[in-house]
Amino acid sequence: MSTLTITPGAQRTLKNHVTIAQTLRNSLSMAGRGLIKIRRTPEQLIDVTVQPIIFTLMFTYIFGGAIAGSIADYLPLLIPGILVQTVITTSVVTGVQLREDMDKGVFDRFKSLPIARIAPLAGALLADTVRYAIATTLTFVMGFIMGYRPGGGLGAVVVAGLLVIACSWAISWIFAFFGVIARSAASVQGISFLVLFPLTFLSNAFVPVDTLPPALQWFVNVNPVSHLVTAVRDLANSAMFTSDAWISLLGAAIIVAIFAPLTVRAYMKKA
Repeated sequence: MSTLTITPGAQRTLKNHVTIAQTLRNSLSMAGRGLIKIRRTPEQLIDVTVQPIIFTLMFTYIFGGAIAGSIADYLPLLIPGILVQTVITTSVVTGVQLREDMDKGVFDRFKSLPIARIAPLAGALLADTVRYAIATTLTFVMGFIMGYRPGGGLGAVVVAGLLVIACSWAISWIFAFFGVIARSAASVQGISFLVLFPLTFLSNAFVPVDTLPPALQWFVNVNPVSHLVTAVRDLANSAMFTSDAWISLLGAAIIVAIFAPLTVRAYMKKA
């Protein structure tokens, strides 16, 4: 009786010839793994649960009267801004956790499994959309508790939330790329926040653009975060799908078109 021995090289060859259906199944399984990690270590959700609550309370009661004259008038301006800032900031976790898994050798163990090589990366990106959904829901709920009543209605709020989740998923490809090429999780986090903080705070998320210095107004007006914030405001407050929403979707598509191939190529070299 003869036996068949599969060498590591043969395993790699088999994984290079997996079907699209198997790739999807493997990616969903890896996404389930990510959700199990969250269930077992719920402190991973601190950034999407505590942050929107603290930021909403802090910005509302500190700046509400000074900027809008009252808390009620400030909430329609603030809640969309807090939502965009919170969810986009959450996308950094994708790159950080990806780098941590690679440093711990988790992805090395995946190499020995008969799964699609891209599945661990795709699964991580899919699982993080749940984090974005949690952050989106909590931000709107917190605003409602404080008195925010979106004029666009529930349907428009849902569309606004989906828009933010889609754009944040696209941005997560940038941080996934950093996660693959960086040397440590700390460096991923440092680089990511160095990019995000100017984009989120130098936007129209928290103050009207016309209150800023002229030179700063130019940057805020071209800032892609400002377009997304304006799109969310128009949807939530007026149920209007404006040009800013299309610009945001176009920007998200461009990001995915550029960074998805870069990330996959860099990941496949190490997988």
